[in-house]
Amino acid sequence: MTVSPSPPQASAPPAIEARGVTKRFRLMRRGYAGIKGMLGALARGQRPEIEEVTALADIDFIVAPGETVALIGSNGSGKSTLLSLLANVMRPDAGTIAFPASADPAHPRLAPLLELGAGFHPDLTGLQNVFFNGSILGLSRTQMAERLAAIEAFADLKEGYLEAPVRTYSLGMYTRLGFAVAVHTDPEIILVDEVLAVGDEGFQEKCYAKISEFQREGRTIVFVSHDMDAVRRVATRGVWLNRGKIAADGPVETVVHAYHAAIGIED
Repeated sequence: MTVSPSPPQASAPPAIEARGVTKRFRLMRRGYAGIKGMLGALARGQRPEIEEVTALADIDFIVAPGETVALIGSNGSGKSTLLSLLANVMRPDAGTIAFPASADPAHPRLAPLLELGAGFHPDLTGLQNVFFNGSILGLSRTQMAERLAAIEAFADLKEGYLEAPVRTYSLGMYTRLGFAVAVHTDPEIILVDEVLAVGDEGFQEKCYAKISEFQREGRTIVFVSHDMDAVRRVATRGVWLNRGKIAADGPVETVVHAYHAAIGIED
């Protein structure tokens, strides 16, 4: 089933345009560990068994500027893979991904929240990682210094923790600081993978408030979630991925209902 959303105005280029995107992974089903294991396996004539898995197959995916889109589906359906491709963490094996509406289409301002602590070095302090992470996201040290007070306020870490190595942080503290840095880098496009599922209720509400602010400002948001309450609360459009293909794309309620019906859950 495919329910197409209203197409963007012809005069407005899309924020995200993926055409024919395919991504494959090679998985070793039987192999060996280390050099010693490899030599022993070769002496016995044992070869590793490699299986190629298609995570995404010929995906066409367009997002209009200012749209908030939720990617839903079961584990292994390709949601996080698609988000990683949009974030330039990986490259597609086939097809293209472009950002035509960006001020600099070759280098769009992305705020990827794909993995907690991604871009953080465990032995650096929280403060050092703020500047380090900012440089990864394309901001200068001066620009990050200007945003530091807002980042500290949003992360709301206990006193002294910003000067502590991040390896001493809890999962929730990683989330707070990672989200705080990402949302204060003036992004055009925000990419979120299940971050809203982590953290206490107060922090989650702060994240929702920031997302609402981004929506009012006309920024583009794509996020992955298994929480259909969060999907309904935030997104206006849903895209259901099933085994690497788009099973449904349209108004969020319609797509969530179709997904639930397919997996035997009542709305």
